[in-house]
Amino acid sequence: MAIRVSLDRLLVQRRMSLTELSDRVGVTVANLSILKTGKARAVRFSTLDALCRELDCQPGDLLRHEPGPTDAEDDLLASQEPPDPRTRAGE
Repeated sequence: MAIRVSLDRLLVQRRMSLTELSDRVGVTVANLSILKTGKARAVRFSTLDALCRELDCQPGDLLRHEPGPTDAEDDLLASQEPPDPRTRAGE
């Protein structure tokens, strides 16, 4: 995914644990962990608002865009089997 989440960096800077942040924003530790590891597919604006409020940051401090393949392209590449070296292309 081309969107990166910098939650881990902000937590270290704020000397705050994921559990403490969870208690403050009302989001489970499991869901924050998914966000922190970059496995989240979406974030509600209300969650983003709560995170920014408690971490005293802007949305751009939490999220950044890095050029790269989209999820669909990643999925396609992962599902493709390598060509059989015993055959030639087009046969």
